[in-house]
Amino acid sequence: MSFWRFMRYEKPYLFLSLSGFLVVVIVWLTDPNLGWQWGSFLYALTLFLFLSTGFFVYRYLHNLKVIRNMHDEETETLSLEAHRYRLEMEEMQKQHIRALNEVQAKQNEYYNFIVTWFHEVKTPISVLRLMQQTEIDAGSLDEEVSRIEHYVDQALYYAKLDSFNQDYDLRNCNLEALAKELVKSHAKTFISKKIRIQLNVQPTIVQSDPKWLLYIMNQLLTNSLKYTVEEAGEVSIDTRITPQEKQLVIRDNGIGIDPMDLPRIFNRGFTGANGRSHTKSTGMGLYLAQELSRKLGHYISCTSEVGRYTELIVHFPKIHDPYMQTLRQSPE
Repeated sequence: MSFWRFMRYEKPYLFLSLSGFLVVVIVWLTDPNLGWQWGSFLYALTLFLFLSTGFFVYRYLHNLKVIRNMHDEETETLSLEAHRYRLEMEEMQKQHIRALNEVQAKQNEYYNFIVTWFHEVKTPISVLRLMQQTEIDAGSLDEEVSRIEHYVDQALYYAKLDSFNQDYDLRNCNLEALAKELVKSHAKTFISKKIRIQLNVQPTIVQSDPKWLLYIMNQLLTNSLKYTVEEAGEVSIDTRITPQEKQLVIRDNGIGIDPMDLPRIFNRGFTGANGRSHTKSTGMGLYLAQELSRKLGHYISCTSEVGRYTELIVHFPKIHDPYMQTLRQSPE
């Protein structure tokens, strides 16, 4: 920073100094008791210039020191405005760091999901290759292909999660029709695992996107089938209507969920004790189901008891308008 450029910003101090000196001169000239003496005037002018020069040189050197150490938190600011700007810059830096941490965390989660997803999808592919070397059972073949389709759908829905507002079609959906379609798609799994199904869904109209809602229901039923004990297993799908909302209830008599894990089952990447001990899991299924539900104006709750049951409920609040909420979230 040049000295003359510095002086451009010191105009208020310069004007104040000159004004003070001129006031003294004017008082001197107008006071009849004081006689004008050029020697005294020149002496006063010399002192003024000397003090002013020293003051501005000091200010200039002090400014240079502050600028060179401006990133040091203990360096004093030069003005109230500079102090305010420092606070604003510190807050912006904090926000920037938080944003970077969020992006990095999201990238890490996405990477972990992809790695886990690759390991998951390799299992049915390996089974299919093994089938090629032996007699191929049509039922087993269809089951493994369905597993691959499920994993592919999960990856696609995860990729679309951030752009959901550009890919939705809200309409009246009949829960009875969707439940029957869902059970039909899992019929072979029910038969192969000998799990009973109790379908008590009444004709119930809710406002949602049928494609996304069917995926949510499919994820919840897949979870129930995954953790339901074979032979004596039973899954029920019901609808309930209260004054405040409509509900779709999927309940199983499977292994249940540990009370320590229950509050976290909808967290991204959370697998819990069941996901680690009974079957490999990406920990993304229930997270995706909950996120999609919220974007549609619904939400999912869960109650469970270890060794007895797990009950997943999709809530459809009557007073909520998902269409208006989605419009508010849409980019302009």
